This record gives sequence, C-alpha cells and structure tokens, in this order.
Amino acid sequence: MPLRPGLEPFPGHRLRQVLGRGAFSEVWEAETPNGSLVALKFMPCDNGLAAAKEIRSIQAIRQLSHPNLLHIDRVWSHLGYIVIAMEVADGSLLDLDRAYEEEIGGFIPAEQLCHYFTQVADALDFLNTRQHLVEGRRVAFQHCDIKPSNLLLFGDTVKVADYGLASPTTATLKFHRRAGTLDYAAPEVFQGRLSDWTDQYALAVSYCQLRGRRLPFRDTPTSFQRHYVRPAPELDMLPERERPIVARALAPVPQDRWPTCREFVAQLARSLVQ
Repeated sequence: MPLRPGLEPFPGHRLRQVLGRGAFSEVWEAETPNGSLVALKFMPCDNGLAAAKEIRSIQAIRQLSHPNLLHIDRVWSHLGYIVIAMEVADGSLLDLDRAYEEEIGGFIPAEQLCHYFTQVADALDFLNTRQHLVEGRRVAFQHCDIKPSNLLLFGDTVKVADYGLASPTTATLKFHRRAGTLDYAAPEVFQGRLSDWTDQYALAVSYCQLRGRRLPFRDTPTSFQRHYVRPAPELDMLPERERPIVARALAPVPQDRWPTCREFVAQLARSLVQ
C-alpha cells in the first residue's frame, strides 16, 4: 500500500505530509491522538530476517539515554515497512548546508560547525565506550552509518539518528557484514570488520563534506568490494591547519586515529583560534 496523507500506520497516528525522502526510506509527519506531532520513518523491508536485525539494533540503542541521541518512541512493522516513531527535527546538517549554499552562497561557519560536531562527538563517544549492559555483557556500539543527513537539528542541538545498522562490540576489532553508506565507510568496513574507531572515520568524512562541500575520496565504488583500498584522502577543501587533524582521523589503520571523537573535534576547534 502506498503511503499517503490520512493513512494510519498505527492506531491514532494519522499521516499529514512528507518531511523527506532518501534512497531507502521516507519520513512523514504524523498527528497523534493527543494532537502532538511525531516523525514516522518508513523503511521498506521485504526480508524478515533483515527487518528483525534492524529492529533489534534500533531497540538496543533506544534503551540508551544521551542528550545528543535521537529519542525513539516506538518501533513496529507495517505493510512491509519498519516504522520508527521519533521526534520531529528542524532538519539535518545536510539540509543546513544546502540552505547556506542556496541562500547566501556560503558554508556553515567553522565555529558553528565545530559546535555541532562537538555534540555529535559526545554522542559517539558515549556509544563507542564499552559501558552498555546488553544481555549480561558490557558492550560498546558502533553506529555504522554516520553522515550529515543522519545528524539532526533541534534548534541549536544536534542529535545522532538512524540506528538500523548499529552494532554492539566487545573487542577493539570484530568481523562484521559490509554495510553502511559507501562514501563514508572506513577501510575496515570494506574488509568486513568494525573497529572502535569506525564511526570517527565517518565523522571525519562528514566534516570534509560540510566544511568544503566535497568528499575526500573520488574513487569510492558503488558497492562494497573486498579488495578496494582507500587512497590517501584529498583534503584541499580544508584550510591547511585542519588537514593533518582530519588526516589522522582518516588513517587507514584504525588504531592510528584519534583516541576519541571528542579529541578529534577538540583539535579542530583549537586550530580555529591559532
């Protein structure tokens, strides 16, 4: 059944209008029985096993509390979709970047971008720290799909969203299926692994895109290829003082990256006042 205004995918939740469409999902504004508004994300999923895995990932992160993680109200299946009810955002950092480009022909100011990325880094370090109790084990989580469109704005606050690929980790490196958005994927993801620094890599690629409106790699394949090797990043979209900081976050060997996302962003913030 196609999504349309007036449809009730959950009793009392009536679709009003489309808020956004991506390659694999749609987000709709919906009115609840008490008159408040929520955002409903619809992700098509014909594979029951894949749907179950995504729902488990979302439910696991949903139990965690952090001011820079998007709050999820509930998750359910409806007519071939995974449906996620969540807060209504003002937009994403990608939307903000496009607004700056279209309205003033410029970029998000560097200080403002670092302010946003500091919040994202705090959320990622919270997820990436092996402190979360899941099924009797202390685990960390790698988000596995950090990119500007998954960093949502609520006024001056940024919240990390989209937990469908989030994966618990109990070791520094683990074998993992190749998944995520290829442009932002770390080298280890192409090799079928995750590391404690996989999200930091994607955060650094996101910074390049928002700071200079260009990705640091021009040869990213259209599908995950095991033998693909990331070349040295092209960082000429960044001011010279920022390049070594970002280059470290994009190191091909995970352990050579910054110890934490917060340290990475703190170094960028310091470079702005030098």
